[in-house]
Amino acid sequence: MALDGIRMPDGCYADGTWELKMHVTDLNRDVSLRVTGEIHIGGVMLKLVEKLDVKKDWSDHALWWEKKKTWLLKTHWTLDKYGIQADARLLFTPQHKLLRLQLPNMKHMRVKVNFSDRVFKAVSDICKTFNIRHPEELSLLRKPRDPKKKKKKLEEAEEEALELEGPLLTPGSASEILYIGPVKGSIYSSPGLYSKTMTPTYDSRDGSPLSPTSAWFGDSPLSEGNPGILAVSQPITSPDIVVKMYKPQSLLDKAKINQGWLDSSRSLMEQDVKENEVLLLRFKYHSFFDLNPKYDAIRVNQLYEQAKWAILLEEIECTEEEMMMFAALQYHINKLSIMSSENHMNNSEKEVDEVDAALSDLEITLEGGKTSNTLGDITSIPELADNVKVFKPKKLTLKGYKQYWCTFKDITISCYKSREEAHGTPAHQMNLRGCEVTPDVNISGQKFNIKLLIPVADGMNEIWLRCDTEKQYAQWMAACRLASKGKTMADSSYNLEVQNILSFLKMQHMNPDPQIIEPITTDINPECLVSPRYLKKYKNKQPGFVRDLISARILEAHQNVAQMSLIEAKMRFIQAWQSLPEFGITHFLAKFQGGKKDELIGITYNRLIRMDASTGDAIKTWRFSNMKQWNVNWEIKMVTVEFADEPSLAFICAEVDCKVVHEFIGGYIFLSTRAKDQNESLDEEMFYKLTSGWV
Repeated sequence: MALDGIRMPDGCYADGTWELKMHVTDLNRDVSLRVTGEIHIGGVMLKLVEKLDVKKDWSDHALWWEKKKTWLLKTHWTLDKYGIQADARLLFTPQHKLLRLQLPNMKHMRVKVNFSDRVFKAVSDICKTFNIRHPEELSLLRKPRDPKKKKKKLEEAEEEALELEGPLLTPGSASEILYIGPVKGSIYSSPGLYSKTMTPTYDSRDGSPLSPTSAWFGDSPLSEGNPGILAVSQPITSPDIVVKMYKPQSLLDKAKINQGWLDSSRSLMEQDVKENEVLLLRFKYHSFFDLNPKYDAIRVNQLYEQAKWAILLEEIECTEEEMMMFAALQYHINKLSIMSSENHMNNSEKEVDEVDAALSDLEITLEGGKTSNTLGDITSIPELADNVKVFKPKKLTLKGYKQYWCTFKDITISCYKSREEAHGTPAHQMNLRGCEVTPDVNISGQKFNIKLLIPVADGMNEIWLRCDTEKQYAQWMAACRLASKGKTMADSSYNLEVQNILSFLKMQHMNPDPQIIEPITTDINPECLVSPRYLKKYKNKQPGFVRDLISARILEAHQNVAQMSLIEAKMRFIQAWQSLPEFGITHFLAKFQGGKKDELIGITYNRLIRMDASTGDAIKTWRFSNMKQWNVNWEIKMVTVEFADEPSLAFICAEVDCKVVHEFIGGYIFLSTRAKDQNESLDEEMFYKLTSGWV
């Protein structure tokens, strides 16, 4: 008599087989199979499909081990090799599942994403679908919870109200897109994927190719769908939209937002992401490589949108003059975005030429500037020498600025009591390598200050420089920024940096004799262009008066940008955003070794900053260029960074997994290796080696 039907006390049968329990998610059906540990995963799936006897395409399905949070993707591995026994429960489920993505423009899209791919690969596929180059700069972020909102059902109802009917978008397939949210204005053609062999003509409005050939679009489903919703800015239609958005109230709130970044080296399922969950697609690393509007219409627009919302939601600080400049650019972009295509077509040839000329000065590279063809005299290093007021803040002192004759050579500023003593010993000398450079400018008040935090053994020395003119300020500020990176004024980006600073200042100028606009045009809505902080400044005045006052200031600032094309205005907005002192700093709450209280660690594309948690002031800065290695003690969650000629840095992350901080450091190191002569493919394994810590 056969013994294979007799079950033993350990759950196995007399013939060595045992029951493997599986749940088929599509059919909501439990199935048991008699297996041995020697059967491979592919054989298990084959037996399962045969037993189901349902005519269906099962090719996208795979086995998911719930208890271990592991995809069983190596189909040649046996159950024994995976360590699967009779107590395991497996899910037979599709790898591609629906995800609700909120893009930087705050609009939602439902996308089918591979939940078994690592997040880095999943984001690359999403960006390929959306025609966004350099996907390594983006990642997925969990939606921050507003502590003031307790009613989750109400939030969900508000979100669902935005959803419209439409087709579906699947990365890597030829299907289409479901856009959630209202579409206004003209719909333009897709910019397609970057190609080094084709030279199409470009739309003057958004920089997208006008070439009709389908080869330009590659295999992206957007070539068959409707990509205009991604490349065209959607004006904010109501102040209520801004009011309802979550606004971080402090640096600690900003640090808490960064807890939500997903681990790029693990899959969505491994991180408990559910089907139809809302995730934010955002530019994670503020290092925008080869930003070229000819190929990046969607990327530029989404980057502009992320910058716009960062300013409106006060995620980054700016002065009132800067706010009015951003509002004017936003107003200008809104106007051009909704203009009819006929008006643009009449002047298309002229505008294309102007855009091409402007872009030669606006292209943004890893260091924020484009290499110039004019090298000048490479045997000499330019110098600056001028009267500059210097101030060294000290506690309990009322002394102000003192004028010195200052020379700027290489990366060092030397201060002399007079010009005649410039050949002698300086009264003060400052080496700016690794320093923090912060602008303090008020155009209307003619204040042009440069705040320097210079690293010393026990922290940072604070020095303020005051310039008399915009030109002097631009020259010294550009020199200070380069010196902080260890570069001199001989660097090819110096002159471009000076011009960018002057251009940034020019946009903030108010017309000395502005035209009185009576009445204020009705198409301007200041509550949608200015952050709530500057609206509250006039809280004691009549609402109508406030609207007219701010509208007048925005229109006055608009005169400085009114002649810009749409793509130039977006690029200028991004460039101005990059010029803000707090740009690109990602905050995390941390406790430093030897410290007694929680502080902030700030991570940017080229340095680590130890910061005061209440004020945000830099306490100490460490440059990546001086870093030897960084490690994580996974047991105590401590990050240790070793430097070439400085003591090592060690800190424990608070309220966030140290893996997130480790990935930011490794991610920026990975981005710094990019070069223009590389092809468009990414070295994924190198990214994982730098960011995973255990690969």
